Amino acid sequence: MPVKSIYTKYFQKSKVFLYPLLGIKRGAKVIPSETYLAWGDIKAEDMKLVCLYHPENKLQYKEYEKKVLIKHTRLCQIHKIDNKNKLFIFDLSDLKDNWELFLDGKYSKMDKYFKSKILTFFPEDSANYVYMKSYLFPNKFFRDYSEILNVDESFLKEIGELCNKPDLEKETLISQSINLENQEIIN
Repeated sequence: MPVKSIYTKYFQKSKVFLYPLLGIKRGAKVIPSETYLAWGDIKAEDMKLVCLYHPENKLQYKEYEKKVLIKHTRLCQIHKIDNKNKLFIFDLSDLKDNWELFLDGKYSKMDKYFKSKILTFFPEDSANYVYMKSYLFPNKFFRDYSEILNVDESFLKEIGELCNKPDLEKETLISQSINLENQEIIN
């Protein structure tokens, strides 16, 4: 399936490139409302994925939190913001090389294993799957993008990537109302 248009607005790179690496199945009834690379003392270089949850169905959320989130092997911290907001922070420091490639926007250079894990998160018949495939395997899509952008294919090949790198400002959670007295550390 060819790419017929491109995203013009920024989207959270952490949500589409890193969240799938947690191995949480797509289609789970409870998903983070957003993901981030940084928050408070946590910086992007710390290799932590910050997931913000807004539990709407409290019973369903509590069950999911107990069965999936709290038992997750990568979970390192939980922060309760208030009754409607909770942060789960996952440690991805063992993925250092791929994390650095991600921060540099070198998605096509990531390990095959991680590319596969990212792609299998998205249904193959979805537009998101095609976009992700174009970001992870740009060589197969330079022609599509050159036509859409009306630029020389050689120009895109020289750049080498079809998705911009993460905007660290937009990938940082800014919150003034967090009560740090309610934090839990899992390690």
